[in-house]
Amino acid sequence: MPPADARAIRADILACLAFYTRFPVDAGDAAGRSFAAAQWAAPVAGLAVALCGAAVFALAALLSLPAQLSALLAVAATMLASGALHEDGLSDTADGFGGGRSRERKLEIMRDSRIGSYGAAALVFSVLLRAGALAAIAAPSSVLWALVAAQVAGRAPMPAFLHLVAPARGDGLAAGVGAVPRATAVAALALGGLALLPLGPTAALAAALLLAAWFLALRRLAERQVGGHTGDVLGALEQGGEILVLLVAASLLQHP
Repeated sequence: MPPADARAIRADILACLAFYTRFPVDAGDAAGRSFAAAQWAAPVAGLAVALCGAAVFALAALLSLPAQLSALLAVAATMLASGALHEDGLSDTADGFGGGRSRERKLEIMRDSRIGSYGAAALVFSVLLRAGALAAIAAPSSVLWALVAAQVAGRAPMPAFLHLVAPARGDGLAAGVGAVPRATAVAALALGGLALLPLGPTAALAAALLLAAWFLALRRLAERQVGGHTGDVLGALEQGGEILVLLVAASLLQHP
């Protein structure tokens, strides 16, 4: 959970910003905190990414660009801000789960930097679905809240996934995080829930239920496919959650 000490809170946020984004932050002072304990702040990194996307959308709208182009630029901005970290995980997971016949082969494919047909298709649909949802929402103020909800709530389940699901292998980024405390996972989920509230009670509830269903489905799939979580699976978890929240927002907040 978030520490009581302001210096430790700052250290956790900087650690997550340094890892989950490409912002030039100095995460050198960890204040004695482990990266696993800092995972409550993963949704905070999502907030920073969301603000970048919303700013680009608002600027594009100010320049009278069509909603579709504004939405594509906003999605591109979020990908640049995050270094396409989760998009990379989604494509690797799609390639591994879709192309490998054995657990070992799936993990081998997921470590391969080359992208295959499954990964390419997953990336295309991810970008199109997110951009299409933002274009349907259209109003810059509503796009802001939709992006905040999607980026924050999309990252909120990741610490819980690390807490509940065993690593698929002993090395790699996800395994290196270590054991995420239960309180840390709960705090991240609470931040995700708060980010959904501006969408309104109906949208917030629908998004929360869909995120829970996606969490459970991917957990079962990952355990059956590769025996647990990897960094790539966490990326797929975030991407799926982000898409679901944006689709809910588009269905209930779209501009008339």
